[in-house]
Amino acid sequence: MAAHRRRLLVMDVDSTLITGEVIEMLAARAGALEEVAAVTEAAMRGELDFAASLTQRVACLKGLPDDVFDDVVAEARFTDGAPELVAEAQRRGWVVGLVSGGFVEVVGPLAAQVGITRYRANRLETEDSKLTGRTAGPVIDRDAKAAALREFAEAEGIDMADTIAIGDGANDLGMIAAAGIGIAFNAKPIVQEQAPHVLPGTRLDAALELLDALDARV
Repeated sequence: MAAHRRRLLVMDVDSTLITGEVIEMLAARAGALEEVAAVTEAAMRGELDFAASLTQRVACLKGLPDDVFDDVVAEARFTDGAPELVAEAQRRGWVVGLVSGGFVEVVGPLAAQVGITRYRANRLETEDSKLTGRTAGPVIDRDAKAAALREFAEAEGIDMADTIAIGDGANDLGMIAAAGIGIAFNAKPIVQEQAPHVLPGTRLDAALELLDALDARV
């Protein structure tokens, strides 16, 4: 695939596009950081079913005011090289999307900051301006992430061979396997073992060097 060909780049958000885990930022405000972080880590390693782990973690957020999302968006930090990767992909005419096991209430504003309009994430249920401790709608798990990649590609008229998926956790393995180029970024061991390509460093825009090197082989 040549660099000028139109592509779809889909990335995970937590610990990929941004440096932290949004659910842990929320949990810290609910006084449940230690408990939630332990469950998150186990889920990312593939030791727990994602949907079950999400239910368990979200329950700890019950009672938080819904304006907490503004605080978390302000706290979130883009991974080194993430804005640069998005900007260069867009300069090349690629479509960039986000698919997250996190929450649309945070993913949406973060996407807007870097000009991304295609994204999918879980939604948190609220009642009387407070979190209920439940999600609303379908859970964005491993299979849903892969499905979103395919749906984005179809909607944009991009062949799956021209798709790229980048993620760090077990929940990303489905889309990494489905993509034309699947990349594990600063990832958990199970993801590094199964992904076709691995970026061990801390700069996300290193993916461009990898992609250009793959192009040079064609």
